Order: sequence, then structure tokens, then C-alpha cells
Amino acid sequence: MASSATTSASHTTWEGRSPQPFRLGRKTIFFLVALLVLICAAAVFYLKFWPFSREAVLQDLREASDSTVTAQSYHPTFFPPGCVLYGLQFHHGANHFKLIEIQKLRVQGSFLGMLRGHVPRIIAEGAHVFIPALGTKESFNTQHSTTVVDEVVANGSFVEFEPKESHELPLRFDVHEATFRNVRWGSPLAYHLKFRNPNPVGELSADGKFGPYSKDHPDTTPFSGAFTFDHADLSVYEGISGILSSQGNFGGTLKQLSVTGTTTTPAFRVKNSGNTFNLTTKFDAYVSGENGDTFLKSVEAHFGHTTVMAQGSIAKTEAGKGKFTKIHFSADHGRIEDVLGLFTSEHAPMSGEIALRALAELPPGDQPFLQKVQLEGSFDIAQGTFSKAKTQRGVDELSAGARGQNKDDPGAVVSGLKGQVKLVKGIAHFSELSFSIPGAQAEMHGTYGVAEPHRVDLHGQMRVDTRISKTTSGMKSFVLKIIDPIFKKKKKGEIVPVHILGTFEKPDFGLDLGNKQDAQNAKK
Repeated sequence: MASSATTSASHTTWEGRSPQPFRLGRKTIFFLVALLVLICAAAVFYLKFWPFSREAVLQDLREASDSTVTAQSYHPTFFPPGCVLYGLQFHHGANHFKLIEIQKLRVQGSFLGMLRGHVPRIIAEGAHVFIPALGTKESFNTQHSTTVVDEVVANGSFVEFEPKESHELPLRFDVHEATFRNVRWGSPLAYHLKFRNPNPVGELSADGKFGPYSKDHPDTTPFSGAFTFDHADLSVYEGISGILSSQGNFGGTLKQLSVTGTTTTPAFRVKNSGNTFNLTTKFDAYVSGENGDTFLKSVEAHFGHTTVMAQGSIAKTEAGKGKFTKIHFSADHGRIEDVLGLFTSEHAPMSGEIALRALAELPPGDQPFLQKVQLEGSFDIAQGTFSKAKTQRGVDELSAGARGQNKDDPGAVVSGLKGQVKLVKGIAHFSELSFSIPGAQAEMHGTYGVAEPHRVDLHGQMRVDTRISKTTSGMKSFVLKIIDPIFKKKKKGEIVPVHILGTFEKPDFGLDLGNKQDAQNAKK
């Protein structure tokens, strides 16, 4: 009974207690007010001063590119501060020329950078850049900005250079790696590029500096760096083949860029030839950024045991498509077997030292190389010998007979050959051609087919040291003894009309008694 009373009293006491009101301490109230102020300040700062808002970023891009910039969507980021924009498009000028497309642009800032005006990194994914043709009067009036972007990355993008002529295709470069550092207004930026070169196809890497950009004269913008060029397929050029690698340096402006370097082509070959050469060059050239024209100030080329020096140009003609190649070249101590080996399907038919001077021209077009190349120049072969034993024996016998010696056991002789040549449509036209061997010297003219079967058709006069009848045997010798008095005797022997027919590999040396003009010249 007592226990029940106690419980009742306790219950009465609990229910009878009045509830205490909830009160915030002064510190708590101060903290909440400060937090609210900070939130409001952050909101005001974000709306008015936050550098990575949609409108702020688009405005910066507009001023930097002098273009109208739009984005399909925008997403802010706060740790780190920045944003992501999707579907960006840049349109430039009164004609709204599409300058850039970017699928995704990530701006990665920092809180310290916000105070210093620095953006650590911008990453462009799926970028497509369209460059208007130089000389089209397109200008870019970029606005002065104090913002510095430490690094811009645009891997996996591509760049198209628009052609001047509407019927031509743009020049496209697929960019594997692209990094730009220290991007700021009025200063040069450092770049690293790896991309696929379209013509000739190959992989090109370059590191250097670009700028500062000249808005009044874009083609005078400075551009410099070092490059490597690998796996360049030369078969894109009609008439030759080989895989080239190159390295060097360049500097100048977008309008005229000087380039120096070296190239190596381990298996260089002229098409329709069965011979390959290890071709190496040193070059000094300059390139026009307006049209890609190349002007060779000096080229030193080595193949086989021959060194050729060259100067010239590979430039577009005013009337017509493609590039016109014009090269002056010379060699002082080359080898004829190397020169002929470029065009023959087998071993070169002749060997010996050669000196040459020539001008070669290669017009644009789809014709085979030997049909469209034109060459004019002079050459001098000293101490030449023929590769085939039968051909060389014929020359040895002719020399022995001309000197009045036994032709059945002739000694080996060397030949001299010099003259003027003009190559047109694969046919070499010779003038002032001098062929000399011990005991005889011929002055000739005629043609030689550079392409197989290398037909020879040469006619002229030969001076021999002895009676002409002694240069042959049998019935032909008997006939020649009868007509010996016809030929005028001079201090160095007789002068007779001769020919070289057949092919270069199997020439036929003979008297040209049916050639009335040469016979009359021989009598004079």
C-alpha cells in the first residue's frame, strides 16, 4: 500500500513540473549570423566576381578569339574551382566563319590562382580548328587580358587549313598531342605537338615557341622550334618511293619560315628502277606559309659514292594545279654507275667518275615520272668502263684496231664520254657528244632512251690513229682497204663516219658508210 502511494506521488510530481523554454547562447547566435553573412557574401561573389561562371568564361573566350562563342551546356566545379562546358562553337568575322568546335572544355582553376589571375590548366577534348587561308584578309582583334593560363591541353584534335581556291581540299592535320604553356596576352607561348602530316604522310613532332601574335599582320607572327619527321612515305610523289626520316630546326614567321636539317631514306628508289640507295641529305630551305611553296637554298645529297649539290624550288604555278619543281644540281666527283643506277632495272651498264651540271624541271600532273621530267645540262665521264664483259671487249677491240694492234688479244681500255644532253619525254638528245678511247675519238650526236630497252641511236665521225681498215678483219677489212684512200690522212690518222646503235647494254659500234652527210664531212 505504501509502495502504491509512493508511485502516485512520484507521478504527480513529474507531471506537475512546468517545461523549460529552449534558448540559444550568444556564441551560437553569433556563429549562425556570421555563417549567413558568409553564405550571402559567397553568393554575391559567385554571381558577380566568380571567374568561372558561364558568362564569365564565355566572355573570356570571346575576347581571346575575337569570335562569337556559344555553348550547349555548362557545369560548375568547386573543388578545384572551375567549370565544364559542352558543345562549344566559335564563329569569327562578319561572315561567321566557323573557327573552332570543342566537344568538351574543362577549366581547372585554383583558389590561389583566382587571386593571382592564373588558371593552372584548360583541357579541350574533341577540338576541331579551322584556319582561314593566309592572305584572305581575316584579322583577329584580341582583347588585352591579364589572365594567364599555365597550360592548355588539346590531345586528339585536328586542324584544317582552308584552301584559297574553292575547288581544292583543305589540308588536315590529325593532332595526337598538343600542349601549350604560358598562354598570356602579348607574349610568346611554348608548344609541344605530335601530329600526322598529310603530305607526305608521316609522323611529325615539334617543340618551340609561337608568338606574340600580330593582330595587324598575322603572317608576321614569329614561329620557331625543333622537329623530327618519321615514317614519311615518299611514294605519294609520282616517280619515287622510300620511307624518309628527318630532323632539324626552323624559325621565322608564318609567312616565311627558314628550315635546316637532315634526312635519311634507307631504300630510296626511282620507280621503274630495280635499284635502291641509302639517300641522305643536308638542306637549308625556306617555306611560304601562304601556299606551302618550298625554296631550296642548298641541298647536299649523298647516294652510293656520289655527292650532288642542288638549289631550286617546289612551288605552285600561277596557271594550273600542283607544284612545279625546278632544281639546279651539280656533281664534281660522282660515279656514273650511281647516276645510271637510279633509272636502270639491273646493274648500271657503265662505271666511272662523272662531273655534271644540269637543270631539272618536273611539272605537276599525273604522267609517269620519266615522261614529264625535263633535264638539260652537260656531263663528263672519265675513265669509264662497261659493266658487261661483251660490251667492254668490243670497246677494247675497237681501241686495239684503231692503234694498229692485235684485236684478238686486246688490252683493257677505259673510255671517256662527255657532251651536252637534253632529256624530254624519256629520250635523251645528245649534242657535242665526244667518245674517246685509246687510239680513237668520236664526235657524235643522237638519242638515248632512258627507259628500257635503253635504245641508242648515235651518229658522227671518228678519228683513228691508224688506217681504218686495220680496225676490223675479214671481208670488211678487205673492202675498207680499197676505200682507205677516200679518207683524208691527217697527223692523228683518218676520220671516218661511225655509229653506235642497239642498246646501251649491247651497243653496236660500226662504220656509218650509208650516212652521206657524215661521209662528206669526213672528206673535208
